[in-house]
Amino acid sequence: MTIGKRARILPALLAASLLCGMAPGDMSVAAFLMRADSISRLGPLALATPQGNQLKGEVVAAGKRYKAGIDAARRAGRKTTSCPPESGTLTPDQWLAHLRTYPVAVRKTVSINTAFDALMKKRYPCPN
Repeated sequence: MTIGKRARILPALLAASLLCGMAPGDMSVAAFLMRADSISRLGPLALATPQGNQLKGEVVAAGKRYKAGIDAARRAGRKTTSCPPESGTLTPDQWLAHLRTYPVAVRKTVSINTAFDALMKKRYPCPN
């Protein structure tokens, strides 16, 4: 293997090792938007790419974690942070629009899990 080939492969390997170390949902809003923007030119085919699948996995994992927390709070008789229906839909455009409401300065500090929770509180507030 030549030095040029190693120089091209090394960044990909480092990025893969960093991504593998993160739990789904831990990605920052900034990283998510950067990756989403990089594949957005593909239109609907973006979700069929490996990066699109990874981004979808981040949102699905955040949704499952959120639902598990809501279900656990309900079973324990605790008040929930939001009152979502049992099932619902969230389009990619709605999700990306929500992520873009975060100021650029804080996007690196907000995780996908936190952003998902905030969106559910906004979309499905509990009646008083």
